[in-house]
Amino acid sequence: MKPVIKVDGSVGTLQLVGPFDFNLHREFRQASQTLLDDPAVQEIQVDFDQVPFLDSSALGMLLLLKERATVLKKSMTLIHCRDTVLQVLEIACFNKMFTIK
Repeated sequence: MKPVIKVDGSVGTLQLVGPFDFNLHREFRQASQTLLDDPAVQEIQVDFDQVPFLDSSALGMLLLLKERATVLKKSMTLIHCRDTVLQVLEIACFNKMFTIK
């Protein structure tokens, strides 16, 4: 399913629905580019509330988004991570590279 974009002031949220894997690559890139291009957005939140699992390609997509956000001086936060998602993020040491709430 296509990611849902929400902007509230300076915070842009990218809400993911379903498995976050390579099949979501194009939609994720398009949605994240929308937030990167918005000058009002200073923080990008990736919402994992409805994501049951993610794979290694999803980790790569998150790293690329973080790089692009950093270049534009935007912060990035991963929010509402379920236990299964949080375990994958911790194994990949993403808890050291990202703010996870």
